[in-house]
Amino acid sequence: MSSRAKGKAARPSAKVPRSKISRAVDTSISSYDRTDPFTALNTLLKLLVSLPTRLGGCQYKLTPDEHALSLHLLNIVEPFVGVAESQRSFTRQPTELLDAIVSHVDAKPDLLSLALSCKRLHQVVFPRHFEYRVIRGKVSSLRLWNHLIVNRSLARNVRVLEIVDERTTGQEIIPSDIMATDTDLESSDDELGLHAKHERYLVAALGRMPTLQSFTWSCNHSPISMENLWPLLLKCQSLNHIEINDNLLFAPKEDEEEDVASGSKKRAHILPGLRTITFKSTKHNYGATKTPSLTRVSTMLNNCPNLEDLTVGYGQRRGGDYMSPVADDLLLCGRWPQLRSLALTNLWCSPHTGLNVTATFLAAHANLQVLHLDMAAGAGAPTTPLVLPPNALPHLRELRANREFASAVLHCPCGAPGGRPLEVIKGVKLSGTGWDDRFLAGLRAASASVRRVELAGWNEVDDVKRLVACAPKLVWLDVGKRSGGQTAAASSGPTNLSEWISVLASLAELTTFHGVRLFYEVSSTDPNAAVSLSERSKLRKNEEIVSTLVWKCAKLRRVDHWEEGSGKVVVIIRDGEKARYEVRRVRV
Repeated sequence: MSSRAKGKAARPSAKVPRSKISRAVDTSISSYDRTDPFTALNTLLKLLVSLPTRLGGCQYKLTPDEHALSLHLLNIVEPFVGVAESQRSFTRQPTELLDAIVSHVDAKPDLLSLALSCKRLHQVVFPRHFEYRVIRGKVSSLRLWNHLIVNRSLARNVRVLEIVDERTTGQEIIPSDIMATDTDLESSDDELGLHAKHERYLVAALGRMPTLQSFTWSCNHSPISMENLWPLLLKCQSLNHIEINDNLLFAPKEDEEEDVASGSKKRAHILPGLRTITFKSTKHNYGATKTPSLTRVSTMLNNCPNLEDLTVGYGQRRGGDYMSPVADDLLLCGRWPQLRSLALTNLWCSPHTGLNVTATFLAAHANLQVLHLDMAAGAGAPTTPLVLPPNALPHLRELRANREFASAVLHCPCGAPGGRPLEVIKGVKLSGTGWDDRFLAGLRAASASVRRVELAGWNEVDDVKRLVACAPKLVWLDVGKRSGGQTAAASSGPTNLSEWISVLASLAELTTFHGVRLFYEVSSTDPNAAVSLSERSKLRKNEEIVSTLVWKCAKLRRVDHWEEGSGKVVVIIRDGEKARYEVRRVRV
């Protein structure tokens, strides 16, 4: 078939008016956005499809305007479908598109790696993202809050926000492009309205951080109420961590009954991504009350249905006039199906219904793995032991509680395959009386899984012997402080070394032992150093102690240092048939 015949066959049977074809494609270059390759590609295809429909000599020919438009459209589409390398195509993207891509990188190490890849990305990451991921400042830093208010696009890049106390000596983390001071903002003409001014700027800046992921409040000397900031935090749907350290949070409310009645309305606004939340009081007395309450805490927790880690702690106050918050309402109404870790510190429950409410709450949270419970029953509480429902806490791995509650957990039957995987027990105090029998009996029943015990205290060495006999598979043992006993001088060394070694010898798997000093204090552990005769004698005794420990405790590696509270430990090192010890520093 000839080329003329092919051309005739390709022509449409019906003629299309040229006016329709010319109106099908807009030849104005300014009508096409450089950041929209899909519209550019569709327009280019429409222009090419219209070429065979033209009449006479105009067929398969572009007008000057259409030619210029096609080149412009190719420049838009080329970075996405061109033949250039992918790295080169990525760096040739418009700045707005690169900024949007970088906004999905949250960690600062990842941002640094991305910025060091090329100069183009460095110009995008450092001015707008790297210094804005983590912000740490004071409430009075008006220059910081005003900068975030004015630059809304930069405020959206904040992921971690920490509000520190005005008296802290820690360094603030503020973007370097903010001026060091601003006399117009930080004017002290109106001292009475200074706190209101701070709150107004802080609230306005917080409202411009919709992508915030972590929020920490540690402002101990500010009258700003957390209730004014909480509605803004509810708008940050990406929040996954909140920590609030404030005494005003535990202050009682005058309209507590109205808040309980309207709790269903406030629950409509939730934080679906929030996994960890912490409420703690501070050691300072500013804002503290003699009758603390958990009403505000409970109201905030109503907006957090997907919690996995919950911590509520109230610090002890000096003097007998200060009370602890009552946790009955929190345990009665709070339900979080995904809760994995719970820590309640220095709270108390009502005398008659508090224990039952606590047992019901724990039975409803079967996914708990870590439980730290420091609660006391009020005066007039029944003397009968606490009894948990069968199969409560089937996944519990770590327990920190007093002797009575630990006994209730150990005696609670568990029908899970393999039993309850309880490995760590902390906070139990042995008194040396018959009250220890129930706890030791439960510990003997759970000895197959328990590997670590940290006691709060003990009375006599026989108490520790009974404990060791009930849990012979311990790997970590901390006996805590001796009740009523005086701390021996560091230079005197252990007086009953043989007795403690006989206790530890029955633990074949023991690797760490704390609570008792087994070594004599020496100024230097180097035997070649110039020391006195008494020091050299102590060095020889310490070497004998090491040899005895290696002989009796095959796996023991770490014990206490002779200086209490120094942040050091003694590490036993085995080198073939020889053994020696080293002093190493650890975190306290």
